This record gives sequence, C-alpha cells and structure tokens, in this order.
Amino acid sequence: MPAGGTGPAGGWAGGRVRRRAARPLTGRPRRQAPRPAPGAVPRDRPLDYSPHMRYLGLDLGRATIGLALADDVLRTARPLRALRRRGDEADLAALRQVVEAYEVGRVVVGLPLNMDGSQGPSARMAQAFADRLAALGLPVQLFDERLSTFEAESRLRERGFSSRAMRDKLDAEAAAVILQGWLDQGTP
Repeated sequence: MPAGGTGPAGGWAGGRVRRRAARPLTGRPRRQAPRPAPGAVPRDRPLDYSPHMRYLGLDLGRATIGLALADDVLRTARPLRALRRRGDEADLAALRQVVEAYEVGRVVVGLPLNMDGSQGPSARMAQAFADRLAALGLPVQLFDERLSTFEAESRLRERGFSSRAMRDKLDAEAAAVILQGWLDQGTP
C-alpha cells in the first residue's frame, strides 16, 4: 500500500468500488403523465399564452433614458443600459428595437412627481412620452419615481463605484429602482 493511501476498503487506492445491485421491477410500472413538447401551449391556456412576461423600466431624463429589465418569474429588476437621447422619433425607434430584442410585454415609465405629489414640467414630459410609446401598441404604465435617482446613487456607492464610474450606470440603475418599486407594489 502506498504511503498515506487508504486500504482497499477505504476507497481509491486500489480498492474496489461497490455498486448497489439493481432492484428488480416488481408490480406495475409507475405511470407518468405525458410530457408536453417543448414550447407547446397547455390545453387550458389561450393561444396567446406566454409562459412569462418581460418588463422594461424607463427613467426618462433630458440627456439619457435609463433602461432596466425584469420578468414575472424572477421579479427582480436589473439595470440594462442608458440610451443617449436624440429626439423623440429616434428614441422611440431605439426603444422599439429593445422591446423586440428582449420580447418585452409591458413598459413602466418613471413619473417624476414633485415631493408634494404635484406634476411639474418633467412629469408632463414623461406623460407625453409615455403616450407616444403607447401608440406603438405596448401597454405602458406610469410609476411614481420620487427619489429613485437618490436610491440608485446609494446602491452604486454601496457597491464601491466612484462618482466618475457612477455617471455611466446611474440612469440604468434608477430605471431598475423604478421597475423594482412597480414590481414590489404587485401591479402586474
């Protein structure tokens, strides 16, 4: 026996591996429900049934639009990226590409209300943009985003991002805060 090794009964060093004898089949075989084909629609569901829905969260700013994604299975929003604004038509075209690429079923747009709950110019801009986005045929919901940017900054600082590195990630993180708030509210 090699030094430091184990004996035949102890395992690897030349010992035999014991295998359990196969159990004989007795009685009737177990019945298993037939498995549906991959991608098949369950019979009790309508044809437009989707096993899960994806949500896109938007944090509208004057220079960028923060994007975040979530689905109704994990129910956790995660930052995607920020789009540079180039005018409403170009922004809508870019968002349409994101919606198609990620198969988004609903869009949640942050509504920047004032602290007293009133609507200012930014809230009116977000509402007008949401109306134009809804014209593309997607369900769009507005969600109160008060203090979402502050929360996003806190999250990024906790993860150790510097102010400079934070600039690139802040809008997408704020969109994730908005979308997560909407999911936590139980709206879908």
